[in-house]
Amino acid sequence: MSYDCDLIRLSDEAKARGLFLYFTFLELQKEVVGDPLSEAIAKALSVISASASLEGLKEDPVVRAYRDFYWRLGIDPTKVRPSSEALARRALRGEFPRVSPLVDAGNVASLETLVPIGIYDLDLLRLPLVVRLSEAGERFMPIGGKEQPLPRGYPIMVDSSGTVVHIYAHRDSTLTSVRPSTRRALVVGTGAPKVPEDLVERAVRRVVELAKDIGWAPAGPLCEAKPDV
Repeated sequence: MSYDCDLIRLSDEAKARGLFLYFTFLELQKEVVGDPLSEAIAKALSVISASASLEGLKEDPVVRAYRDFYWRLGIDPTKVRPSSEALARRALRGEFPRVSPLVDAGNVASLETLVPIGIYDLDLLRLPLVVRLSEAGERFMPIGGKEQPLPRGYPIMVDSSGTVVHIYAHRDSTLTSVRPSTRRALVVGTGAPKVPEDLVERAVRRVVELAKDIGWAPAGPLCEAKPDV
């Protein structure tokens, strides 16, 4: 399969709201024994504990940018938190969810940058994908939750079969999530207005860097999503 930068597009509405994202592709080369990410996880937990607090996290400029973006959409970010903030709050309580090596790599990168990271099984997606606003009544099957209808106007990422893969910067679908059988993956970093683009790009690069330690290799370019045409 050819991996290229046309595989994720932004609708006009999404682009007009200042959404942007970077993405790349990984393939599993070998199974790695042990826990190569333990040091990176411990360091990320130590750094955020020393630099932030539960009370002050919302004032971090990156966290604030995602929160402000939610408020402008009419979404209360104290109830529907951007995934990076939710992860950071768990970390500040001394928790780090160990899911799978690849997902853990994404979570380390997210914790280090406070950029939401999504990782998807490429063999469960129908490419290309588009980021757009939801239509009333579209359905979403979240990881760890029940199927839910979406209101009109939520930013979502959808594959070419119509599956809602992601609610922007918040939650991923169980239908396309990474699992033990995953051998090809799509890595996405989601940006919003006032979030530095180079920070989102760096977050995706960091996932690739960490993934190499657990047997994954780059399988395509690092791309910025383009407008849908």
